[in-house]
Amino acid sequence: MFFTVRINGTWRLPEDETPQHHDPAVLARHQAREHARRTLARYSVLDIPAAQDAVNAVIARWHDPDTGLDMYGAAQLVVGERERALAEEHLRTEQTGDLERQETRRRLIFLQRILSDPDLRLVWWIDRYPDRLGELTELEVTLGDLKPPRGPSHDALRDEIVRFVDQLLSDIRTPQQREVFLRALTQTLEALGSTELKAAAAQWLPANPPDHGSASV
Repeated sequence: MFFTVRINGTWRLPEDETPQHHDPAVLARHQAREHARRTLARYSVLDIPAAQDAVNAVIARWHDPDTGLDMYGAAQLVVGERERALAEEHLRTEQTGDLERQETRRRLIFLQRILSDPDLRLVWWIDRYPDRLGELTELEVTLGDLKPPRGPSHDALRDEIVRFVDQLLSDIRTPQQREVFLRALTQTLEALGSTELKAAAAQWLPANPPDHGSASV
């Protein structure tokens, strides 16, 4: 979905450098548009706060240090009613599709559980197709060694945790949220003694964390 982006800021070049572009302002605007476009491509117009944070984080750092071009400022995102309505319709369609896929999956799991058990399969087939008992042998050959969907020792709690983690990661939309999450995660892993997992999580953190105690003018 489309955003309208207004970036208010400024550009500058070091005094001791000659601009390689005949009009550095044109280059600055082009780079700002491209960086904002690539960043916003990951967001829906229904995620304006997260998109706002993400694009501001992108345009607030150096983009082309080789030429000395520095861009900074703040982006204001505007979404029209038409775009918002389209996004809401798209979201409803996705949610409906998710529900339909979940229902299909439940039906498939039910059939797998029935057909993988010879006794249940016989009762189910007689109930559903009493006039086709002669096809039962062919069905058994076709199914072969079909396994049940889950073993008796399946950990249902683990499935719930996996779904929770998936939802958590989906809710983390901005670089700032991701950094806070990773720092908390590394501390937790350290407390659990999971040194290898801690090292893996730590490598995704910024190399130079911001100094929250300083301020610039």
